[in-house]
Amino acid sequence: MAKTALGDKQSEESELLPLSIVIPVLNEADEIYPCLRRLQALRKQGVQLIVVDGGSDDDTVAVATPLADQVITSDKGRARQMNAGAALADREWLLFLHADTRLPINLPDIMLVWGFTPSVWGFFGIKVRGAPALLRVVQWLMNRRSFLTSISTGDQCQFVKREVFEKIGGFADIPLMEDIELSKRLKRQSRPLFVNAKAETSGRKWQRDGVWSTIFLMWRLRLAYFFGVSSKDLEQRYYPPEES
Repeated sequence: MAKTALGDKQSEESELLPLSIVIPVLNEADEIYPCLRRLQALRKQGVQLIVVDGGSDDDTVAVATPLADQVITSDKGRARQMNAGAALADREWLLFLHADTRLPINLPDIMLVWGFTPSVWGFFGIKVRGAPALLRVVQWLMNRRSFLTSISTGDQCQFVKREVFEKIGGFADIPLMEDIELSKRLKRQSRPLFVNAKAETSGRKWQRDGVWSTIFLMWRLRLAYFFGVSSKDLEQRYYPPEES
C-alpha cells in the first residue's frame, strides 16, 4: 500500500489538485461552522465545498450557506447524501468529510502526493479529539487495521478520483456500512493511499455510549455484515429509535 508521512509545514505556493469536498449533514449546526471555517483557505485556492443536508430541523443549512459553494438538500441517508453531492462536483478528485471531522492543516502538501501516485483512492489516519488513554490505544488499532486491510471508515475522510467513483457506481444505497462497501469495491481498482497525517474526529459517540460498548457494537456489526446480515437490519441495531 502506498503511504505518505508528510510534515506539518503547509505549502503556500503549490497549485492544488482539483478537489471537491462533500460533507453530508443532519442537524449539525454546532459542528458545520468550525468544519467549514477551517476549509475557507482551501476554498480560496479552488477547492469546491459541497454540503448536502438530509432534512435538518436546526440551523445547519443557514450556517453552511455562506461558507460553502453549494448547499443542497437530498433524501436522508449518508450514502444518498454523499452521492447527491458527488453528482454536483466538477473537480477531478472527491473527498468525503464528516462535519465533526477536521482535515490536517497541511492538506495542500498531502494533495501534491495524490498527483504522483498510481492509487486512485485513499484515506487518512484518524485521531479522536480529547481521547483518554484507552481510546488512544483503540485509535492506534483502528489505524493499523485500516492500513493492513485497506478497509476504511467514513471518519477517515475517504478520497477518490471522480471518474473512478462514477465507474463503480458511487456509494451503495444502503443505510449503514456504505463506507466499508466502498472500500471493498475500490480495492479492486487500485491499492489505496494511506495518509499518515491524521484527520481529527469527534469522540462524542465514544463518550456518550462508552468506549467498550462502542468497540463491542462496531465489531459485532462488522462481523454480522461480513456474514451477510443486511445493512437495514444493522441500522436498527446501530441507531436508537430517536436517531434513525
